[in-house]
Amino acid sequence: MDSLSNDIKELIIATLNLEGMTPDEIDTQAPLFGDGLGLDSIDALELGLALKKQYGVILSAESQEMREHFYSVESLSQFISVQRG
Repeated sequence: MDSLSNDIKELIIATLNLEGMTPDEIDTQAPLFGDGLGLDSIDALELGLALKKQYGVILSAESQEMREHFYSVESLSQFISVQRG
């Protein structure tokens, strides 16, 4: 697992208070919402703010592209890598 993906998993756990969960329990390619990790729209807002603060990424609410970036830890990692250059 690459370092950025692991950092994102740790950020998800800390931001959303997923006590008792470890980064290894979050599948990098599984959906974050719905059937995957089971996050909801409030979680998305909290996570978006945490990612913006931690990585300085520019987020555009409600765009289809943003939904694709938030699909999984893997897609978030790719998005952040591109944003950071």
